[in-house]
Amino acid sequence: MTTLTLTLIVLTLLAGGALAPFLIRRAYRAPRVPEHRTPADLDLPYQTTHIPTANGKHLFAWFIPLPEGLDNGPAVAVIHGWGGNAGHMLPFASLLHREGYAVLLLDARNHGNSDADNFSSMPRFAEDLEHGLDWLGDQPHIDPQQLFLLGHSVGAAASLLVASRRPDLAGVVSLSTFAHPETLMRRQMRSHHIPYLPIGWLLLRYIERTIKASFDDIAPCNTIQQATCPILLVHGEEDRSVPLADAQQIYANSPDDQVELLILPETGHDSRQAISTHGGSLVAFFRRCLDGPPR
Repeated sequence: MTTLTLTLIVLTLLAGGALAPFLIRRAYRAPRVPEHRTPADLDLPYQTTHIPTANGKHLFAWFIPLPEGLDNGPAVAVIHGWGGNAGHMLPFASLLHREGYAVLLLDARNHGNSDADNFSSMPRFAEDLEHGLDWLGDQPHIDPQQLFLLGHSVGAAASLLVASRRPDLAGVVSLSTFAHPETLMRRQMRSHHIPYLPIGWLLLRYIERTIKASFDDIAPCNTIQQATCPILLVHGEEDRSVPLADAQQIYANSPDDQVELLILPETGHDSRQAISTHGGSLVAFFRRCLDGPPR
């Protein structure tokens, strides 16, 4: 987003113009990237499904069942980041299925092959994730007491928001999430030389009203305090989009015995690429969750 675009938005807001919602939603519209691969490309069994979500919309998803011969086993709902899709998260599906987990790969609204809605937001990612989680828990051969979440970036923040609301989760893996949405957006504004006062402040307050949520209430550094399940925070040491300090802030705010922090050396924001090297750490975390204390 350019300084000129933001300035036009704020001038429209100040003038009470009806164009402001259109301009903001256009400026923050997530790019829709179609899937270029399917689970079949990784020799994974799967079915395509469409899951009802909020506002009468439907989510496109791939469901990869438990490996043959397993019954009443664990499952993981997986969600991508901003502008991503289910296909981007396929490396995790391959890893988890091989270890005995069923996997649900979701497209959030306005992403991949899911329905369009009037805007995207982190709380809406969380809504979609909860609907996917409910669908997953109703599937045969899945143990509803062994449901996990795995999310990347905005999807990771949404996973922590869901964890703060649901006591029935077995565990959460958060990849490359930010600590606070307002801090993230202010960093982005500074990178474009956009002043916080008055332009940035007005824009952020308008976004809060639009998404019907306070940034403080949905910030991962705060929601993690309400989570009751084990959580693994994974962050690249070389992340330039979301600094490692964000993960460290979330970790510092978390319950001492519930949260682990895994720092990936020589890894940027796209921590999915480190799965071949560090996948064993994710699998070990899931196993510890299923085995229970001591941690």
